[in-house]
Amino acid sequence: MATPQSDAVLLVGHGTRDPAGTEEFFQLASVLAERLAPLPVEGCLLEFQHPTIPEAWRTLVRRGAKQIRVAPLLLFAAGHARSDIPDAVAASATETPGVCYSQSAPLSRAPTIIKLLSSRIKQAADREAIQVDESVALVMVGRGSYDPCAKADMRVLGEIVARRCEMPHHAVGFYAMAEPKLPDVLDEVAGRSEIRTVIVQPHLLFQGRLYDAIADQVAEASKRHPHVRFVVADYLGPTAEVAEALVRRGFASMPQSLT
Repeated sequence: MATPQSDAVLLVGHGTRDPAGTEEFFQLASVLAERLAPLPVEGCLLEFQHPTIPEAWRTLVRRGAKQIRVAPLLLFAAGHARSDIPDAVAASATETPGVCYSQSAPLSRAPTIIKLLSSRIKQAADREAIQVDESVALVMVGRGSYDPCAKADMRVLGEIVARRCEMPHHAVGFYAMAEPKLPDVLDEVAGRSEIRTVIVQPHLLFQGRLYDAIADQVAEASKRHPHVRFVVADYLGPTAEVAEALVRRGFASMPQSLT
């Protein structure tokens, strides 16, 4: 649950222009609200959609919140977690003297996230009747970041998930802002003589243009490597596992306050 001092939760998503992705974010906000009831939970978005951080902050304050737990719905710690969200929250807090806040850590390698990723990979293998052996490779792909810690975190996560899924071959690629890029990784893995199947796990929270773009890159790779079967697994989604990771991350960071 949120820290014992909190009396409300502000769930902050990145935001997407994709209506399905936006709907899934608010579905997750509902799952989290049910998990934390009777604590009030307000979902808001950093970009593209409403409510914004200031709008949701004001809603919680009108509902009587005095100590707000800010829960960034972010996979890794990078610019949004370190500056964009804290700056927006701090600006909102200046308008409401006496209301304190604290910020949770990103999801990163939370146990339930690792469990959910492993489940998504198994579901994809079962759906395609794939027997994991030496001919199967796992490629996990992240959005990418200029932040070296976020890139390293993604690589460690890929190693952990591959071991949990007992994948004999695995690699990590990125869609943008980091190397190696996904098409290069797919070509390298598919070019190995023993590989006949590649399961691609997009490490994304919701449906959106990025998931579709990754699927398109995988489809292009399948044309370049017709002897290899490529399978795209599902994203994380608005699940109880993601909500539980947010709950557990609620204890992970030191509180800040603005008076």
